[in-house]
Amino acid sequence: MTLATGETTGDSGAEPASRRHRLAIRVLQLCLVLLVLSLGIFLFGRWYGASLSNAGHTESVRLREIVIRNNVLTVPENAIRFKSARMDGVTLRLDLYLSWPELEGYTPGRRNDFNHVDGARNIIFLTFEEQVMSRDMSNRLEPVYRQIIETRSVAGPGNIRFHRFKRDSGYAGEVLAIAEGTGTSQPFVARCLTGAAAREALAPCERDINVGNRLSMTYRFPASLLGNWQVLDSAIKQKVARLLNAPG
Repeated sequence: MTLATGETTGDSGAEPASRRHRLAIRVLQLCLVLLVLSLGIFLFGRWYGASLSNAGHTESVRLREIVIRNNVLTVPENAIRFKSARMDGVTLRLDLYLSWPELEGYTPGRRNDFNHVDGARNIIFLTFEEQVMSRDMSNRLEPVYRQIIETRSVAGPGNIRFHRFKRDSGYAGEVLAIAEGTGTSQPFVARCLTGAAAREALAPCERDINVGNRLSMTYRFPASLLGNWQVLDSAIKQKVARLLNAPG
C-alpha cells in the first residue's frame, strides 16, 4: 500500500510539470506565429505603400522589344505608360510617357511630375501605331489644313501663328499652331485645345510625324512648350530614332 501510495504521489508531481512544459511550448509557438504574422504585415505594408506611391509606375529599366508592323522598338519598362504593355511582343499600339526635358521614364525623383502633383505638367506622352494617312501633320498643312482653317491668325510664342478652325471642320474647340519652315525645313504644325479643356488637360497640344517603316508617332505636350518648339521637336525625333535603333 505504501509503495502504491508512493508511486501515485510521484505520478501526481510529474503531471503538472509535463503540463507546464507543454504550455510553455504552446506559448513559444504562439509567439513565433505572432512574430511571423507581424513581419508579414510589416512587409506587406511596405510593399503596398510603395505600390500606392508608384501609382502604377515602375522604376524598372529592363528593356522590352515591342513590334509594330515591321518596326521594333526597344523601350525600358519605366517609359511604358501602361502595365499591361510592359512585355516583349507584337502589338498594334504602344503608349509611352517621358519626363521633360530629360525624355526619360519614371523615377522616384520625378514622382510628382508623373503623378501631376499640384498640377505639374512636365510629361510628354507618345503613341506609336501603324500609319493610316500617307502624310503627317507637317505635310498635311497645305493640302488639308489650309482648307479648314481661318486665314486670320494670332501671334504666339516662338514665331508660331494660331489659326482657328472653321466651324464645319470637325475641330471645334481647337486651334492649329503653325511655325513656317525655313529653307528646306518643314513647318511645325500642331493642334491645341482651347478654353477650359486646355486648362484641364495635362498635354493639350499634339503633333504626329511619320517614323520608321510606315509607323505614325503622335506626341502630346504641354502648351507651355510651344515657345520652345524647335528644341522640343528635335529632341522628340532624336529620342524616337534611338528607340527604333536601340540594341536589344
